[in-house]
Amino acid sequence: MNKDRRKRLAEAAELLEQALAVISEVKDEEQEAFDNLPESFQQGERGQTMEEAISNLDDIHIAIEEARDTIAGIAGGA
Repeated sequence: MNKDRRKRLAEAAELLEQALAVISEVKDEEQEAFDNLPESFQQGERGQTMEEAISNLDDIHIAIEEARDTIAGIAGGA
């Protein structure tokens, strides 16, 4: 892989890092909002929806980390 393509992949990896930061921030805010709900709301539909969103954000975070790591492997190893 040439220098230009490696540079472009490094830029993509940086964008993924930025996305990870935003996703982590939103997930933490949603978790805090859930934790601050009264227990009756936590166990209700609203709480379940929030917990699902938190779980989905975790899944997205993991997928983006894997993509970032794969890009780093390609950019660094070729």
